[in-house]
Amino acid sequence: MIAPEARDGRTDFDFEVGRWRTQVKRLRKPLSGSMEWVDYEGTSIVHRFLDGGANLVELSVSGPAGRIEGVSLRLYHPEGRQWSVHYAGAADGELTAPLYGRFEGGRGEFLGDDTFGGRPIRVRFVISQVDADTARFEQAFSTDGGKTWEVNWIATDTRL
Repeated sequence: MIAPEARDGRTDFDFEVGRWRTQVKRLRKPLSGSMEWVDYEGTSIVHRFLDGGANLVELSVSGPAGRIEGVSLRLYHPEGRQWSVHYAGAADGELTAPLYGRFEGGRGEFLGDDTFGGRPIRVRFVISQVDADTARFEQAFSTDGGKTWEVNWIATDTRL
C-alpha cells in the first residue's frame, strides 16, 4: 500500500487575504491574575506573497486603552509543511520570537517560546475560519510549559 502524500499547506492562509474589520479584546495585564479586558476596533489587511508561501498582516486598532499597530509575517516551510508566525509592534519595533505550526481541519495552531515581563513563557496562537467572511484569533500564555493557558488576546475579523 502506498502512503498518501502529505498535504501541502502553502494555501492555508489564502482565506485571509484581503481587508478586514477587526475587533480585539486584550487582557490588560497578562499573567498578573487580573481579568480586566480592554477593547479595540480597526482594520487588518492581509497581503499574499511568494505564490502563497508568505503573507503579511497589517494591524491597526484603537480603543479606550490606546492604539495597537503592528505587522505579522507568516512564512511557509515546505520541507516541514508548517508555518512560522512572526509579529512586530510599532510601539517597540521589536520582532517577537517565532511561533511554529500548521492548519488541520480548518484550525491553525502555532506554538513557541518567548519571555514576558522577564520570565520564560510558552505562547499559543490559534486561528480558525468561522465562515467565508469571519475569522477568529486567540493568543494564550503558559508559565508551566503548556499544562495550563491564560488567554490574553481574542480578535474577530469580518471581511470588508
